Amino acid sequence: MQIATQLSTHNHDRCVLTAMDTAERLCRERGVRLTPLRRKVLELIWADHRAVKAYDLLARIGEDRKNAKPATVYRTLEFLTEQGLIHRVESLNAFIGCNCCEKPHESILFICRQCGEVVERSAPEVMKALSAEAFRTGFSVERKTVEVIGTCVQCSEKHG
Repeated sequence: MQIATQLSTHNHDRCVLTAMDTAERLCRERGVRLTPLRRKVLELIWADHRAVKAYDLLARIGEDRKNAKPATVYRTLEFLTEQGLIHRVESLNAFIGCNCCEKPHESILFICRQCGEVVERSAPEVMKALSAEAFRTGFSVERKTVEVIGTCVQCSEKHG
């Protein structure tokens, strides 16, 4: 029930403002540019907490920039991913904003199959267990992101 309360009191405008301020600060500190296009794509990704596909971003950008090409969007997504500002949701072939982009981290992404909302959480115990299991099998891990597909609280209550 605590999660439902947190979600119902979520101030999304503040969430987006914080994400954009953090992105600008991190890019400045890292000596990389958050160009107007990179900023626009990041804003579009943060528009809500659902994963966004590259071609949907292209269509939205195309409303303002008629000459936007898929390669431009993919390069922008690559930059934002490299900077840790967004995550790729592999199972959806889409992207979400990262809410803990200050440092490299491992995440669990909870994906609602009904409304498409994606919630990012760190779960150190789970990631430690995965690392231990990988070590036991001799598997060399490059990165870990766990995707869990199910139903969010709001959809469970609606369709209950």
